[in-house]
Amino acid sequence: MERMIGGLAMSKHEGAGNDFLIMIDLDNRVQLTDDEVRLLADRHRGVGADGVITVTSGTHGGEVTMALRNADGSFAEISGNGLRCVVHEVVRSGVVAPGAFSVMTDAGLRRVSCSEPDGVRAWTSAAMGEPRIETLDRTQRQARVDVGNPHLVIVKDSLQGIDVLSDGEALQSKLPGGINVEWIAPQGDGRFELLVFERGVGPTLACGTGSCAAAAAARALELCGDHVVMENPGGDLEISFEGKEAILSGEVRVIADLIVPLERMQ
Repeated sequence: MERMIGGLAMSKHEGAGNDFLIMIDLDNRVQLTDDEVRLLADRHRGVGADGVITVTSGTHGGEVTMALRNADGSFAEISGNGLRCVVHEVVRSGVVAPGAFSVMTDAGLRRVSCSEPDGVRAWTSAAMGEPRIETLDRTQRQARVDVGNPHLVIVKDSLQGIDVLSDGEALQSKLPGGINVEWIAPQGDGRFELLVFERGVGPTLACGTGSCAAAAAARALELCGDHVVMENPGGDLEISFEGKEAILSGEVRVIADLIVPLERMQ
């Protein structure tokens, strides 16, 4: 067998501390393996990221299509912050013009927008669809919410004492294949503190779909109105409801442009 060594052109972005490696591969030639994704996402032996995203040519009405892999190599339906980072990168790289357009995800077509990038930063928004409340327990103040991926939202008076890693791992049996878990605590004026455990990743600094799920659960529990700010550990994310649809907004930033060696056997 012959060893092949090549380089992948990638960029690293973050939204509220939720970081992603993004590869634009419009012809879908590379097709990363699970092991390659795990290595790229490894924070000690790779570049490090919460997820790895491949951007391919548009399908089903989208200007582009995104495929998201978790840090453990598994596929994820969608990530709100990952989607917003993709929006920034395709505008920054000239694939799509600034303004409003659509991105196809494994959770369906999503309307998005991106301001003209200001250096390494841009304000991006994504219509995340209707968060579906699957179960709502008013006594326990928790809800199961589907935002294209599954979430368990738990309302607390305070988030002190929560062990995100151990508590999150213990709750994974709630759904076959695992579930994202968000703990939120009201801060007044439509603001909530949030901690998150993402399936396939673990504790993260932010979660876009989790913020939308948490906002929908809080609204269903009559703890807020149609505009919510979720104070993720890595920064604030804004969620506005237009009818039943949640719009996720916030700043994203490019951290680096990279050429990453890729070793494969042929």
